[in-house]
Amino acid sequence: MRIARVRRGDGKIFVARVQDGLAVPVAEQRPAFMADALRDLIADGAAIATLEPVAPALPLAEVTLLSPLAAPQKIVCIGLNYADHIRETGLEAPQRPLAFVKTAHTLAGPYEEIVIPEGATGQLDWEAELAVVIGSAARDVSPARALEHVFGYTAANDLSARDAQFADGQWFRGKNFDGFCPLGPWIVTPDELGDPHSLAVGARVNGETVQDGSTKEMIFGVGEIVSYLSRYLTLHPGDVIATGTPHGVGMGRSPQLWLKDGDVVEVEIEGIGTLRNTVRFA
Repeated sequence: MRIARVRRGDGKIFVARVQDGLAVPVAEQRPAFMADALRDLIADGAAIATLEPVAPALPLAEVTLLSPLAAPQKIVCIGLNYADHIRETGLEAPQRPLAFVKTAHTLAGPYEEIVIPEGATGQLDWEAELAVVIGSAARDVSPARALEHVFGYTAANDLSARDAQFADGQWFRGKNFDGFCPLGPWIVTPDELGDPHSLAVGARVNGETVQDGSTKEMIFGVGEIVSYLSRYLTLHPGDVIATGTPHGVGMGRSPQLWLKDGDVVEVEIEGIGTLRNTVRFA
């Protein structure tokens, strides 16, 4: 099953099942601060596959796809989690998952324009990532049981302002500009996606391939990451975990390559789909 958040032409937003090229609305998004209809459905254990439509189905071409989640309680990102990315950076492999946080204001839709203040960064980088969406509360779960707490998977672009990231001694500012976490185009449930550790992960800038990797290169798998994080903090339904990026980021290239005004960044995850975001400096 594929689940998206869509906006109709009249501005109304719905959680929708995606099937046969149609968006089938199953819940309406309330226009309230930090409201998130999909997060609430997941938390309630709703059988989204069998929910009755709340509005007529529409062709995907007639709706705007938004970030599947509007306001997860937390977005946890894992750094340096691909062996090939470790090799290109020359850094040492971490002994445990290296976690940092993005907040909900970084979320952007799969085709949304990312607008960055002029002069805020001169080293804007991309990171194609498989993202995990938590389905049930996880607290101190074992790696063997961790996947039972996964609702589904989506694609993420962990956009990073490298100059800000490394100037501060910690990563918060460089990872948390508005729009620095495009997500989507929808969430794919585990039964449809299959093994999350055998997926192609790639990125293109203006049509040129810059990342061409596989989740086989992950140092810590999804179960290990969920288990590790759950030792220290409760993972709640709707939480997002971005699992790291393969080789090919702009920082690791020679010469280094940074995104500029008008660049189009595409992130593609096998079995999920493609994000396509244009970068604007204004």
